[in-house]
Amino acid sequence: MSEPGFVLDLDGYEGPIDLLLALAREQKVDLARISILALADQYLAFIAEQRRLQLEIAADYLVMAAWLAYLKSRLLLPEPPEEEGPSAVELAEALAHRLRLLEAMQRAGAALMAQPLLGRDVFARGAPEGLDRIDRPVFELSLYDLLRAYGDSHRRQHGQVLTILPSSYHSLAEALERLARLVGQVPEWRELENFLPEELRSGPLRRSALASTFAALLELAKAGRLELRQDRSFGPLYLRSATRAEGR
Repeated sequence: MSEPGFVLDLDGYEGPIDLLLALAREQKVDLARISILALADQYLAFIAEQRRLQLEIAADYLVMAAWLAYLKSRLLLPEPPEEEGPSAVELAEALAHRLRLLEAMQRAGAALMAQPLLGRDVFARGAPEGLDRIDRPVFELSLYDLLRAYGDSHRRQHGQVLTILPSSYHSLAEALERLARLVGQVPEWRELENFLPEELRSGPLRRSALASTFAALLELAKAGRLELRQDRSFGPLYLRSATRAEGR
């Protein structure tokens, strides 16, 4: 695992160029007329003071100090003949140009940071509340679809199972057994429906009881045990005991 890189903060400067700009401002002259020699002396004195305090100096600060010492020596000494590369004056001008660029960027950054900040100096308009949304479903159905839907709903809610009870009827044997008990006890003419069982005089079994009782009367009349009478066509049928009729 590699050691973390060494970081040095000299009085809040962000690098050797930033330190040079701060020292140049102390001359209180325009950067276009600044003395590079004086600036180099100030920088070298600052680095010497930091080293005197036994502080670790970052390599880029030391490189700048060495370069300024070299530039100072070239500015003070005559230019050698046929020297390759830029002259000392050109190097000093390039350094002054970089300082002017750095100052312009710092002014622009300060002006930008001086603008009103959202959430501190200015505040955004409140979020719109919006409108309430009410969804209303729209159904497009034919009459057949509506009727079928209604029928399905009604069937689910009121569904019943149809149970058909087995058919029941009043048999001829039951009618004969009932009338046989009454033979000899009907002295007067009485209507046929009076001899129907009480529980069968109404309801769905009435016709069955009427038909079986009529057939039983015919059998008893044929045997001479009862007499029958009908005053008109489709009129009520009357009966009485035959023994009473013979006695008159």
